[in-house]
Amino acid sequence: MSGEISPTGKSSGPGSSPELRASHADRDRVVDVLRIAAGDGLLTADELDERLEAALSARTLGELATLTADLPPVSATAGTTVAEVKDVVRIEQVHSGAIERVGRWVVPRRLELAVTYCHVTLDFTDAVITHDTLRIDVAMTGKTLTLVTRPGVVVDTDGLQLVHSSVKYRQNPANPANPDTPVALRVELVGQKAHGRVVVRPRRRTFGQWLLRRP
Repeated sequence: MSGEISPTGKSSGPGSSPELRASHADRDRVVDVLRIAAGDGLLTADELDERLEAALSARTLGELATLTADLPPVSATAGTTVAEVKDVVRIEQVHSGAIERVGRWVVPRRLELAVTYCHVTLDFTDAVITHDTLRIDVAMTGKTLTLVTRPGVVVDTDGLQLVHSSVKYRQNPANPANPDTPVALRVELVGQKAHGRVVVRPRRRTFGQWLLRRP
């Protein structure tokens, strides 16, 4: 079909043999497709874990194709987007407005924050997670760095140096973390935060949820 590529990232056509050996790049493309499908709600966490394990151990293109056979076709444009997911994103701001990553933003492998006196909010509630670890290199002075989590997102602040700053890690008392929830994303904060706060919290309840005491 014109304008479509297989989830392995190769153009569909009669020349593609399922018996051909899969390369590391082929496996990586399928892993990206699976992670984004899970972010879109097409795969459960258990299905994602099972298919990721199979993708990383697949030997042929046919084995990889089986893992994505029940997923919607990937358009050429979408395939380009998957391939161009950035490994490193750098944010530099000085005395500007608030910096926010909310909604369906794509989480990179590494995020560099070089920020002076600007509020920063990273909301992972609806974020598209394409890697299992996000390293945030922090060089931030003043204001508050806020990370909004969801089940399966854990934050490690042990590598962060605090200078006249504090870390507040909040849990929703009505919905405490379930130790059986698989970790979808590990966020590692490293570097230095000076003169301000780091707040890690779940998404706030809506007014209706608050009235009904629902998480």
